[in-house]
Amino acid sequence: MMQGVRGYQPLTDGGGFRLELTSSTAGLTALTIDVAETVEKRIERLIEENPVIIFSKSSCCMCHVMKRLLSNLGCTPTVIELEEGEMGALPAHDSSGVAGAPAVFIGGTSIGGLESLMALHLSGNLVPKLNEVGAVWI
Repeated sequence: MMQGVRGYQPLTDGGGFRLELTSSTAGLTALTIDVAETVEKRIERLIEENPVIIFSKSSCCMCHVMKRLLSNLGCTPTVIELEEGEMGALPAHDSSGVAGAPAVFIGGTSIGGLESLMALHLSGNLVPKLNEVGAVWI
């Protein structure tokens, strides 16, 4: 998937700039990067802007399984690979208040980690939820 720079715009407060990357594949949303944003604000914005987003670590086998499951269902999630220092910026995604990778958000709502995603799938509720946010078409 080829991406290109669509727009470069200095921010009005002088605190950086906004850069938009676009996909050459029709129908995919642009990924906007605002270098003046804090990591927490950037994560919040990405969760709001993407129907399905996974926060991942490249070396995490659970992250890989999560990506494969969604891919096999016909969903192409936005995947953000986080560095160790950025893990704490993720909103808590389970009942114990733990935040970290893997974490999936569907329609701006935290689903949780791999165990929660699998439970949603096994209950038959994952595909309808993906369809509801426009991530798959059935």
